[in-house]
Amino acid sequence: MENYTKYTPLILIVLFITGITFLVQYPFNAFSWNIWMRHFMAGFFIVFSFFKILDLKGFVNTYVLYDFITKKYKAWGYIYPFIELSLGIAYLIENVSNIINFITIILLSISITGVIKSVISKNKIKCACLGNIFNLPMSIVTIIENLIMIFMAICMLVMN
Repeated sequence: MENYTKYTPLILIVLFITGITFLVQYPFNAFSWNIWMRHFMAGFFIVFSFFKILDLKGFVNTYVLYDFITKKYKAWGYIYPFIELSLGIAYLIENVSNIINFITIILLSISITGVIKSVISKNKIKCACLGNIFNLPMSIVTIIENLIMIFMAICMLVMN
């Protein structure tokens, strides 16, 4: 049971974002999955980038352990949280263009390769998804998190 308690911050954050994105649509006459996904993506990217930016150097020192771009270009690790923040803001704006969804798919597809490699190799490293603030282990949970975000961006492309 102790292993699952390590994921408590991640679970609470995802539940919080999920709940808020449902509440945002409360006054609407009809529920829209497209709007819900857009708001969820906005919340996800903004909150996750916030935790990375809180300790940017710590994030980079953890991210470099599994991200193949950051291993070659450490500056990428410093830029990445701000790209996430920009995507979050873009998802908040009405009429998100397909370009934002394509960027999200590409960015997360690149990011997930290092995560998958790390999980398959059974490397016991810390996940940098919430920055260096929480001690979350790199696991299948990280892969699922990325796949869900990629799936939602694909859905929004198809729904547009």
